[in-house]
Order: sequence, then structure tokens, then C-alpha cells
Amino acid sequence: MSDQNSQQPSHTPISSLGEFGLIDLLTKHARHRHPETVKGVGDDAAVLKNDQELTVVSTDLLVEGIHFDLMYTPLKHLGYKSIVVNLSDICAMNATPKQVTVSIALSNRFSVEALTELYEGIHQACINYDVDLIGGDTSSSKSGLVISVTAIGKVETDKVVYRNKAQVDDHIFVTGDLGAAYLGLQILEREKRIYLENPHIQPQLADHQYLVGRQLRPEARQDVIEILAQQDIVPNAMIDISDGLSSDVLHICKQSNVGCCIFEENVPIHPESYNMALEFKLNPITCALSGGEDYELLFTLPADQAKKLQDTAGFFDIGKITPLDKGNLLYGKSGRADQLIAQGWKHL
Repeated sequence: MSDQNSQQPSHTPISSLGEFGLIDLLTKHARHRHPETVKGVGDDAAVLKNDQELTVVSTDLLVEGIHFDLMYTPLKHLGYKSIVVNLSDICAMNATPKQVTVSIALSNRFSVEALTELYEGIHQACINYDVDLIGGDTSSSKSGLVISVTAIGKVETDKVVYRNKAQVDDHIFVTGDLGAAYLGLQILEREKRIYLENPHIQPQLADHQYLVGRQLRPEARQDVIEILAQQDIVPNAMIDISDGLSSDVLHICKQSNVGCCIFEENVPIHPESYNMALEFKLNPITCALSGGEDYELLFTLPADQAKKLQDTAGFFDIGKITPLDKGNLLYGKSGRADQLIAQGWKHL
């Protein structure tokens, strides 16, 4: 008699791999068969050769109950955000967004009026960022709402920026304050709990418009790409901050085979974020490092290029790229150095 246990396939939880481990596993046998494929899996967007320019393509899924909660997310804001988070990936390649496709799967609890509201936000984002909605697909869903957006952009061949080209002694920049979106989410979740306990109590959001707005209606930093072009600056490496500063800077370090040091006192935190973090009994720098969904750009520049941004508002020099053997460090305001750990958003 054969051993039945030996014939059973092993069962490895997906959560044990995490998002990037799973991607590595599923794509390790992928091979580029066409010369037009310049860059595939592993960056903010794929890169394709297109005559004298490059086409960049990025796709994201937004799943109800995982990425958004319709109890406090207006459908118009959700439509807007679904476009913006994809355009942010295009900007992270130093490219200009041009087109999007939108596919949705939805259950029968959604009305025509609800979908019209969702698409009002989609169309508004397309207008604001001057991109064309060129197609998509629709399907039914057993439960909930799923949105898939593919964004397409273009960039000159010598201007495309990847994650894996950071150089030792590069300066590390971010383009805006961090942690606000995470704290906006905490406010929304708090008000949801209060409402569920007592539906007669109205949400108290009027005093938190900045933080809630950063969560519900973020913006892609296409303006930064324009500023860099005007100053003839091409970063060595770049990524958008979707998973949290610590996670995303470590993506750059891992792919570039370097280390980094981040200085807490240089990390920009909005005063409202700082105060709200304390109200929630959270460390403000932890929110900035690990909160995610800020959709600011994080990039590295050599010293001579970094000087060009010293007097430019909205750019923050937060650290430097170091040799790999120096590790990844966070220097606190006291001067103490601690290991920088990726504790941002986990997709799986």
C-alpha cells in the first residue's frame, strides 16, 4: 500500500512569500522574446521600445474590502483615485501618462447611478492629467467591486528612470510630506467604528480635511516630472511611495545593490499629521516610514544634480545612498542609528 501522505501536494501559504516573493516565483521562467521589450517585471512599469521613444505600461487592481471600503469612500473619489495610483507608476519611470484603460467587475448591488458616479471620478482624473480613456472591460462579480486600470505613458529613451541605478553617494529626495494618507485612513476607520456602534452619531471629519483628502483623493506627481525636465535633471533611480518610505527606499537599495541612510529630522511630516499621530498614540516618524499611499516620488541624484534642487520648494533631501556593506540605517534626531526595516503595506 502506498503512503497517501507522500502523494499529497505541499501547501505553502501565499502570505509566507509576500507580494514580491510571489511575483518572483511566478515570473522566474518569464523570458523576453521580442526586442521591443526593454523592461518587464520588477519596476513601477514595463518599458517597450516604440520608434524613437519608449512606451511605459502599468496595471493595478483595486479590490473592495482590500484596497477600499465603500462605507466611507465616495464612488467619485474612488474612480479618481483608481486612475491616479496608476498614473503615479508612470511618473515614477520619469514618463508622461497618455492613456488609460479601465476594467470593472461588479455585483448586482451596484446601480447604473452608482457606476455613473464612479466614472465621474475617472473622467475628472483623465481631464486633470490630460490622459485619454481608451478602453476596458466589464464583468459580473459574485460579491463586491473590482477595478483594474492599465496606464500607458511615454518617455525619451535617454530619460527613462528605473529602480536599479542608484549610486553610492547619491542624495535621496522625496517630493512631499509623508504619513498623512495613513493617518487619514485611521480617522476614517475610527469614525466607521463609532458609527457602527451608534448610527445616530455623525462623522467628525470637518477638522481633518487635509488628512482625509490625502487618503481618499491623492494626486500623482506629474508636476515633479515637468520640474525635473525644466531643470534638465534625470534621477539615477526613482519609485513612487505607495507601500511606505521604508519599504520603497529598500526596493531601490535591493535592486541597486546598495545601502542607505535616512535622517529622521529631514523626513517631511505635515503638522496635522504630526498632531494626529500623537492623538492616536503613534510615533509620527513611524507613520511617515510605514504608512504608505502617499504617492509622492522618491528618487536619488548625484551631488551635482542635487544642488539644483536645494532652493526648489517641495523637494526634501532626506538621506544618502551608501555602500551595500554599510546596511540600511535610520538616524534618529538624537543621532542614534537603527536598522531601517520595511514595515509598509503588505498586499498578500
